[in-house]
Amino acid sequence: MKKIVLIGNPNVGKSVLFSRLTGVRVLVSNYPGTTVEFLEGYLCVDDEQMQVIDLPGTYSLEPSVPAEEVSVKMLSLSDIIVNVIDATNLERNLYLTMELIETGRPMVVALNMFDERKHRGVDIDARQLEKLLGVPVIPTSGITGMGIKALKERLKNVPAGKSFFRTHEERWSSIGHITESVQRLSHRHHTFWEALEDASVNHAWGLIIAGGIIFAGFKFIRFVAEGLINTVFEPFFQNVYLPLLERLSVILGQGGLLHSLLIGKMIDGKIDFQQSLGLLTTAPYVEFVMVLPYVFSFYLLLSFLEDSGYIPRLALLLDNVMHKLGLHGFAIIPVLLGFGCNVPGILGTRILESKRERFIAATLISIGVPCAALQAMIVGILGKFGGRYVALVYAVLFCLWLFLGLAMNYFLKGYSPELLLEIPPYRFPALNLLAKKIVMRIRGFIIEALPIIMLSILVINILQQVRIFEFISALFSPLLGRVFGLPKEAIWVLIIGLLRKDIAAGMLIPLHLSVKQLIIACLVLSMSFPCIATVVIFLKELGWKRLGQAALIMVGITTLVGGIMNVILP
Repeated sequence: MKKIVLIGNPNVGKSVLFSRLTGVRVLVSNYPGTTVEFLEGYLCVDDEQMQVIDLPGTYSLEPSVPAEEVSVKMLSLSDIIVNVIDATNLERNLYLTMELIETGRPMVVALNMFDERKHRGVDIDARQLEKLLGVPVIPTSGITGMGIKALKERLKNVPAGKSFFRTHEERWSSIGHITESVQRLSHRHHTFWEALEDASVNHAWGLIIAGGIIFAGFKFIRFVAEGLINTVFEPFFQNVYLPLLERLSVILGQGGLLHSLLIGKMIDGKIDFQQSLGLLTTAPYVEFVMVLPYVFSFYLLLSFLEDSGYIPRLALLLDNVMHKLGLHGFAIIPVLLGFGCNVPGILGTRILESKRERFIAATLISIGVPCAALQAMIVGILGKFGGRYVALVYAVLFCLWLFLGLAMNYFLKGYSPELLLEIPPYRFPALNLLAKKIVMRIRGFIIEALPIIMLSILVINILQQVRIFEFISALFSPLLGRVFGLPKEAIWVLIIGLLRKDIAAGMLIPLHLSVKQLIIACLVLSMSFPCIATVVIFLKELGWKRLGQAALIMVGITTLVGGIMNVILP
């Protein structure tokens, strides 16, 4: 079976093109660093099946980070190279193209984002470019599907490139000649979107825009989530699902072990979705009413910001701050990925150049960056009391993030290199791809979270019946009560947080805590041990020693900050 590799600079649309060619559902984001491991799929050309591999973005065949090493290694095993280049940034992309041609392997150039070049005043003669490069050049657009059929046709018979070596200076000289021959730039006035692009990276206007986006995002998440709860999920549970459970409760005799496990305890003779703690009552209610609406609205916002092209601008805006934390400015990308999920955030640290940077970034992500689902719950739990409480949690986490970064930068030897980041133009996200991304994320959330919350409810229910619950709660009550100011029942929230922090946060609601206690609990959950998946990935990426160091930092910081907040909050 022939092996085709898609290779190109970061953020040229390889993953979208890969999805178009293979039909494989992959997460596609409009910023560099999304693909940190290669993805595999298959396509058929005249009944011949071919394997397609989407490689991490790279600027050169001389790798400087682990993600680029993956690309070079897989390249040597390929039969056909599909070099994906950005038609709106031809000169920058052609350096890698020249290196690939010199390998002498069969190769096709996908001149991607070809539809966008007109909007940026760029005209490219694709036929002339093909003639000068000596390999097929196909104008494509992964978003619209333009050129995909022609690209598949050219894969039937792909000529080999010219195997020779040029010096660095010779390559750039050839690139300059090729660019002048095939590309024409026309003058035009800046559009509104281009003016907004410039303002987004201006330190004064950029911070104002960032603040506005954060404020509007908070309002958006609450508006969408609470709208879904009040109009869809709560009415369904109360008017449709509750009568069914009441009938089942009567059938089960409103008592006994099976009733306790499935329905839970009756509160004043009635089923209480928040307090009954049954597998068919509290478990689905927490998942679908308390958590899912906020997770959906947060993912909707995050996916839009990813695909619009805003996130790399935020990365550039925060570059100076990142250097003070001992990180390359590019490290903001895995940190931002961590706001979606800590697992891809830590995997994303592969784009950093040193183990020192990777450890600092991974530790900051694990301790100071709550995942999307947890953030959604923080907004849902505290937002109803006022935005200032949500802002307080984020302010504390941000200060902690800065303090830890400054401390690790001081005590760990090394340096931070300068920022090299491609900034894509603003694009209105393709609604079909945006919808696919959200559906994938929500499906993954439901599949992963529902079994965990059901298991957690089951364990708590059983432990309550055999009275072990009281023993474990009493064992940890000094720490929870004296240091954090939380009731002993909160120990189960922290234990469940090892599996899913968002589910644990949702289980704070039945405890009827005060605003002060909710703030401390949300902070402790955010700073304490990440979920099991994050711990496993941290261990895999950085080893036992670094995991142990991060764990010690985590325990100390969580205890210190939680205790301080308990003292200073009224």
